[in-house]
Amino acid sequence: REFLHAINHFAMTLTEMFLSNSNFELQLWNNYFHLAVAFLTQDSLQLENFSPAKRNSILAKYGDMRAMIGASIRDMWYSLGHRKIEFIPGMVGPILEMTLVPELELRRSTIPIFFDMMLCEHQLTGSFSRFEDEILRRLDSEVEGGRGDEQYKQLFQSILLSCCQSHPELAKPGEDFVALVTGLLERLLDYRAVMNDENKTYSMSCTVNLL
Repeated sequence: REFLHAINHFAMTLTEMFLSNSNFELQLWNNYFHLAVAFLTQDSLQLENFSPAKRNSILAKYGDMRAMIGASIRDMWYSLGHRKIEFIPGMVGPILEMTLVPELELRRSTIPIFFDMMLCEHQLTGSFSRFEDEILRRLDSEVEGGRGDEQYKQLFQSILLSCCQSHPELAKPGEDFVALVTGLLERLLDYRAVMNDENKTYSMSCTVNLL
């Protein structure tokens, strides 16, 4: 809780003193995002890994601090305005890691950041290829590391499709991108599920699908 208070104080100082054009400090903002994501993803806050009694006790006393810091990260991202492009693709991986945390409200509030990244890059370059390449690359390692599940795949698909359909210029490329990512995620999850399966035929089939 004290670390959360300190991080929020850091965020407030960044917004007040290091956001305007003349005072903007890229490294400080990078430090904030990486610190906040590291805080959010630490083992001691992953409540689903605790017994129901311990989880309820923590929630009653402190609440879910992941949701609190996740909302702050989201708000800090949107406050960057035209500076967002300076964090693409560098922040794609940390944001992906955050959205993969298995907490429903956290996922719902932070997955839309991906669309904002797509929109930001598209408005400046006419595509979002740097964002796309980075999320595909990082998704592979994150799922192999045990993160991601069926709920995440469905949320990613529904939220991103809804966002893309609200912007005509991104409707078709966005739809293709969402289909690509959800297809990859489905195959990665299948592959992870059968990695230790004794049925070699099924394992090989999943490998072929992934390739």
